[in-house]
Amino acid sequence: MSSCPHAMVIDPMMGDLDGETTALRAAGPVTRIELLGVPVWTVTDHTVARQLLTDTRLIKDIGAWAPWTSGAVTRQWPLIGMIDVGRSMFTVDGAEHRRLRIKTTQALTPRRLEALRPSIEQLVKELLDNLEEAGRDGAVVDLKQVFAYPLPMRVISELMGVPPEDQALLLGWYKAFFSMVTPQDERLKVIEDLDVYFTEMVRRKTAEPGDDLTSALILADEGGDPLTEEEVVGNLKALVAAGHETTVSLIVNAVRALLSRPGQLARIRSGDVQWKQAIEETLRWDGPVTHLLMRFATEDITVGDLTIDKGEGVVMSYRAIGRDTAIHGEDADEFDLDRTTSSRNLSFGYGPHICPGAALARLEAAIGLPALFDRFPELTLAVPAEEIPHLPVMTQNDVAAVPVRLR
Repeated sequence: MSSCPHAMVIDPMMGDLDGETTALRAAGPVTRIELLGVPVWTVTDHTVARQLLTDTRLIKDIGAWAPWTSGAVTRQWPLIGMIDVGRSMFTVDGAEHRRLRIKTTQALTPRRLEALRPSIEQLVKELLDNLEEAGRDGAVVDLKQVFAYPLPMRVISELMGVPPEDQALLLGWYKAFFSMVTPQDERLKVIEDLDVYFTEMVRRKTAEPGDDLTSALILADEGGDPLTEEEVVGNLKALVAAGHETTVSLIVNAVRALLSRPGQLARIRSGDVQWKQAIEETLRWDGPVTHLLMRFATEDITVGDLTIDKGEGVVMSYRAIGRDTAIHGEDADEFDLDRTTSSRNLSFGYGPHICPGAALARLEAAIGLPALFDRFPELTLAVPAEEIPHLPVMTQNDVAAVPVRLR
């Protein structure tokens, strides 16, 4: 596919995420961008995003995307694995989406999440013990690697019924899957390995169900026909990806923001501001998702003085949407615990496809962050926050490491 001369090229290395976010906001509420040579539309405006995320003319089925059906985009495009993920609630719409989604909401109930609280608290304690051991005698330790990275994978694995000995394998696969430096042939092999792994897991759970999300998806009997094996596998692949990546970024970004602003952190410690507000402001200001791929127009859609043509793709640039000054004020580029609009963030989406794991991510952050700062009240960054590089991931807002000193 040829480049679009008027499209803003998104840097796959994420070399200047703040600068890119500012440029996207300046380009307008809906603008053309180029993702690894493929031109698409992106949305950077909160109100327009809410409108389009509920517009039934935009669907998730890749079969509606003209560059895919014409062969201009193939399986060799590095981002294809974010779109063509098999049949699941993430790739269908309307009644079929509701049928597939209700199975997940059956399995991911508030009761099931609340039942996870004691095990999350115990896991947080164990990881903080590991962090203390790694940071003895003033040593610099990577908070992400020791604490923020393993926490959500172990939680989602317990929820799904993934054996503990397989968690490192899954982390490695997903790290390779998301990274833009992974050769595409290797990424396609990772996708194949994930398919095989989860298919085998679903077959084991079908034969011997347990008290886990996988078994609940298999056994769910409301909302129409039971899920097929392909549908269970598709749901699980996407749930574990989103379930750990978003929470890692939420925890890491909250820590970086607060350690860079000791005055605001002091207000949380004094009880003047609640942790819930810090979590919501982090989601708004530096949320886990940078660019969410993708929806496709089934007919021409007019937005202001622009037309999204039938067959074109639309991306939601959630980090830019979180900086919308019309919603969050002229100082939307600032992290502010007094902001009254923080909870209006769209970091987990909006409309029928809103992230089903949002409550779990918030729960993990609400347990993990207070415990971290209570355990290590003298926690500091070992390098300035602005010197911490972002990982080369175009969809997730993720950094390479968070070097800290505990005391």
